[in-house]
Amino acid sequence: MGVLLYLSDLIIPFVVLYIVGYGMAAKIPVYDSFIKGAEGGLKTVVKLAPTFIGLMAATGVLRASGLLERIAAIIGRILPDAVFPSALVPLGIVRLFSSGAASGLLLEIYKQYGTDSLTGLTASLMMCCTETVFYTMSVYFTSVGIKKRATHCAAH
Repeated sequence: MGVLLYLSDLIIPFVVLYIVGYGMAAKIPVYDSFIKGAEGGLKTVVKLAPTFIGLMAATGVLRASGLLERIAAIIGRILPDAVFPSALVPLGIVRLFSSGAASGLLLEIYKQYGTDSLTGLTASLMMCCTETVFYTMSVYFTSVGIKKRATHCAAH
C-alpha cells in the first residue's frame, strides 16, 4: 500500500514535467500556451458564474422551504426504509443540483444515523456515484450558447 501512495504522489509532478519537457523539445512556447489556456479558463468561469449563483440560490431555497422534507415524507410512506431509507431522499434531490449542499446533508446523515449504518453507507455510495445533473447541464448549455429550449414540430 505504501508503494501505491508513493507512486500516486509522483504521478502529477511527472505528468507536468513530461508536458513541459515535451513542449520545450518541440519548440512550443509552453508558458505562452499556459497563459492562453488560463485566460480561456477564466473567461469560461466568468461566463458560468451567474449559472452557479442561480443553482446555489435554488438549492438554498429548496432546503430552507422544507420542500425536501415533505417529499421525503411522501416517499417514506410509499417505500419502506428497508428498500430505500426516506432520510436519503433529500440527499438524492439536492445532489442533482449541488454537491456542496449534498455534502452538508451527508454530514447531517452521518451525525444522525452513523457512518456504518445502512443509511450512512447508502448515502456514501450515493455521493460517490452520482453527478450533479443540473449543474452539468447548465455548464454545457451555457458553454455552447443554448439560450432557450428547442421546439419540435411534427411532420404531417
